[in-house]
Amino acid sequence: MVCVKSLRAATLLFFAPALLALFAPALLAQQSQWVHPSANGHLIYRSDKNGATIPDYSFAGYRSGGVALPTVPAQINLLPTGADDTAAIQHAIDTVSARPLDANGSRGAVQLAPGVFHCSAALTIAASGVVLRGAGSGADHETTTINLAGDPHVGIILKGDFALKTLSPAADITDAYVPFGAHTVHVADATNIHAGDLVEISKPVTPAWVKYMGMSDLERPDRDEHWVQGTLKVRRLVTAVSGNAVTFKIALMDSYDSQFLSTEQFTVQPVAVSGQVNEVGVEDLRIVAPAVSVGFHDAHTIAMEIDAAADSWVRNVAMIDTTEGVRMDGNSERITLARVDVEQSKTITSSAKPFDFDIGGTQVLVDRATGTGDNVFYFATGPRQQGPVVILNSIFHGNGNLEPHRNWSTGLLVDNCSVPDSGIHLVNRGNMGTGQGWAMGWGVVWNSTAGNFVIQQAPGTITWAMGNRGPLKSEGVPDGNGGRVHGTPLPSGIIESQGKHVTPRSLYLSQLAERLGPDALKNIGYTTADPMH
Repeated sequence: MVCVKSLRAATLLFFAPALLALFAPALLAQQSQWVHPSANGHLIYRSDKNGATIPDYSFAGYRSGGVALPTVPAQINLLPTGADDTAAIQHAIDTVSARPLDANGSRGAVQLAPGVFHCSAALTIAASGVVLRGAGSGADHETTTINLAGDPHVGIILKGDFALKTLSPAADITDAYVPFGAHTVHVADATNIHAGDLVEISKPVTPAWVKYMGMSDLERPDRDEHWVQGTLKVRRLVTAVSGNAVTFKIALMDSYDSQFLSTEQFTVQPVAVSGQVNEVGVEDLRIVAPAVSVGFHDAHTIAMEIDAAADSWVRNVAMIDTTEGVRMDGNSERITLARVDVEQSKTITSSAKPFDFDIGGTQVLVDRATGTGDNVFYFATGPRQQGPVVILNSIFHGNGNLEPHRNWSTGLLVDNCSVPDSGIHLVNRGNMGTGQGWAMGWGVVWNSTAGNFVIQQAPGTITWAMGNRGPLKSEGVPDGNGGRVHGTPLPSGIIESQGKHVTPRSLYLSQLAERLGPDALKNIGYTTADPMH
């Protein structure tokens, strides 16, 4: 890593403009052609011939990024009993859940004292504004441990009841092509779309597109193979409507190519979302399960499930021998997982692997995560999701991969992460599972380190790998037994400055500072746009 240590560099930091100072630790690195700071420190972006550009990922995280996680006052304090504490903790959660929301959207926290709480069933938070907090996640006497006793079960569930209502007819998108990173589309009739509206953008999955992606011939004799079906959808907030041009706050993180349509259309439709739980947090805990080796499809423990949550967080939580760490559904958004550690001492016995972080939502920030384990996916995106999703400044040790897993997701940024013993892979998984196929399109791996990188580029997309350290591998499409079909390597993405970091050091932090200013970095625990400082 590059750090400012000399007096000369320190002098540059002192006299440079405030924004430029954010990038100073990386001045000795090479510049990315696709995103780099100008002389005054502002980011400059390059587009390809079709208009695709690396977008602003800084909207990932709690309240769309750059907002400090709140400290919620405790309303109930609990001591461990030495017996089964499930009912007592759940009663406390339910009691706080019945309190009125305050001006900040909070009801209060359930505070668990140091010690071991035994839980034989899941603890569920199903109301907004509720926090479950312990005294610490370390291994010392100030730790609060939730011991998952009894049969395998989920430790903690954040659970909303997602519902989406359409408010007016959908408007057809008239652009022949909408590139990745675009903020604006044109529609046939924008009469029912207004600034401030939440809209759903729909992309039909057509046979022509599936064939173009090379996903129409997945076959296995024992499985019903399929890749992606139906319609891909993402929600965006409208910031402006001018004539028939509709502009979104957050860039679209997939492309929309009309050549693959027949009678279908890409559409924009005003919607309303309800039922998500908001301002829910879990913090300062250890969640511990018995150390056992099981098959992934057998009954096993999951530390935490996040279903239909928004503007919520998990921080300073350790998950020990839980087989799976965090499983997040596709109806969750604007979530921060900060300083979450997942440690597995036992190895899964099946070829199917568990996940430390299985992220199905959008605007998700996984920050300073750590993990240890073998035969595991440390981090994976869920299917049919569009970012921004960011994993930042995280490190994982063992024989496992950081690898988007199945059935097409887009808009992932892997930023300053390290998997020194294994790989960071953005790949086509072929007919693994029931036809996982292209797991990732339009992904970015930035200034990261791994034992190996496999950076494949799906048809019609760009995959970027900038400033990474570690050997590059070329691979073909895996067959259902983990082999490689003919060993024919798939096309690689755009590889830039392999072996030497690029500037800016952190894309996410630099974009966050550019959008919201240096205080946004402080709000999430950083002092500069270099995540190592």
